[in-house]
Amino acid sequence: MEKREYEKVILIGCQTNEDDDRYHYSLEELSSLTKTANGEVLAIVTQKRDRIHPSTYIGKGKVEELANLEEEMEPDLFIFNDELSPSQIRNLSKELQARIIDRTQLILDIFAQRARSKEGKLQVELAQLQYLLPRLAGQGVSLSRLGGGIGTRGPGETKLESDRRHIRGKIDDIKNQLSTVVKHRERYRERRKRNKAFQAAIVGYTNAGKSTLFNRLTEAGSFEENLLFATLDPMTRKAVLPSGFNILMTDTVGFIQDLPTSLIAAFRSTLEEVKEADVLLHVVDSSSPDYFNHEKTVNYLLADLEVHNIPQITIYNKRDQQHPDFMPLSKETSLVISAFDQNDLKSVLSSIEETVIGQMEPYHVYLPSSEGRLLSQLKNESILRSLLFHEEDEQYECKGYSLKDHPLTGQLEKYAK
Repeated sequence: MEKREYEKVILIGCQTNEDDDRYHYSLEELSSLTKTANGEVLAIVTQKRDRIHPSTYIGKGKVEELANLEEEMEPDLFIFNDELSPSQIRNLSKELQARIIDRTQLILDIFAQRARSKEGKLQVELAQLQYLLPRLAGQGVSLSRLGGGIGTRGPGETKLESDRRHIRGKIDDIKNQLSTVVKHRERYRERRKRNKAFQAAIVGYTNAGKSTLFNRLTEAGSFEENLLFATLDPMTRKAVLPSGFNILMTDTVGFIQDLPTSLIAAFRSTLEEVKEADVLLHVVDSSSPDYFNHEKTVNYLLADLEVHNIPQITIYNKRDQQHPDFMPLSKETSLVISAFDQNDLKSVLSSIEETVIGQMEPYHVYLPSSEGRLLSQLKNESILRSLLFHEEDEQYECKGYSLKDHPLTGQLEKYAK
C-alpha cells in the first residue's frame, strides 16, 4: 500500500445513555479506525447529553468550542462518532471550515482502501453511493470541498457532484454486476459441495487475529497487519488436519459493533461463505479490554445470519498479551491460544478434527488388494485411523471415519463385515 501523508483529525463523541466503558471504548475504536485510514488524532472532544442534538449532534456551546479548537489546531477534518444526518452535516459545515465526516464514512473509506477483489470493490462502491444518495440535497457547499483525503477515497470521489438519477442508475448497475459475481461464487460453492469438501470459516471481531491464524493454519498469504479491517475479501485455502484429512478454510471480513446498516447489506454476500461452513472458528482477541462486547457483537451478527445450527469453536487468541481481567465466556468448545505458538496451532487443528469426526460415520471394512483406488480415496477423503494388511486373504483392514453424505461412504457398504 502506498504511503500517504497523515491528515490531522479531531474526533467528536456524544454520550447519551450508554455506560462509560462502552462509550470510551467506542471512542478508542474510532481512534484506531482513524489511524487505519491514515489520520492523526489531535484531540477528542466529548459531551454528555440526554439525547443527540437534532440539528448539530452536539450542543451549541460545544460547536463553538470546536470552532475555537479549529483556529488553534488547524485540523484537516472532524470525525463524528455516530452517523450524522444530512441536515446535521449542513448545519455543522456553516460553523466549521474543515471537512466533516462521520463514523460510517470513515469505515467506508477504510473499506475503499482495503478492497482487492472485484466483488469487494463493487460492494464498497454500492455502500458509498447508498450513503451519499440522501445526503446530496442541499449539501452543495461542502461537496465542492471534498477534494481528497479520508472519507473521499474510493470509487465515490469523482461522482460526488453527480445528480441523483445518475447515482440511482449507477446503484442499479452495480447491483446487476454484483449478482453476476455472487452467482459465480455460488457456482464455486456448489462445486465444493459436490466434491463434499469439509468447510471451516474463521469469523471474529475486526483485528482479532483471524488472518494471522488463517495464514498459520493454511500457509496462505492473506493480508496481515495490526489494523482494523485488514481483510475484506474472503479467501479460501486448504488446511491439513493431524490425520492428514484435507479441509477448506475461509478467512472472512471482520465484524464491528454499530456497523453501518448499508454496509451490513452490502457485505452480506461476503458473509454468505459463513452460512456454507460445517464449523465456525470464532476468534476473540483476549488482549482487548472489550473482548466481552466483541464476542457478543459477533454472536449477535451470526444469529442475524441464522447460522446457530453450525458447530462453533471459540478461539481466544493473543494468549501472550492477555488482558488481566480476561475470563473465557464460551461454555462450549473453546481454546486459549497464541497464533504464533506451534503447539497451540496443533490444538486448533485437533479440535477441528474432533468436530469433523462428530459429523462423520465410523467405518470398519476389508478391502481386497485389487481395490487400490478405493484405498487411496480412503487415505485422502476420509480420516483413516488404522490400516492392516492380512496376507492370508490379501485384504486391507481399514478403520476410520467418513462424511455421512460422501459418495465414498456408499461405496464402502459392500466391504463392511
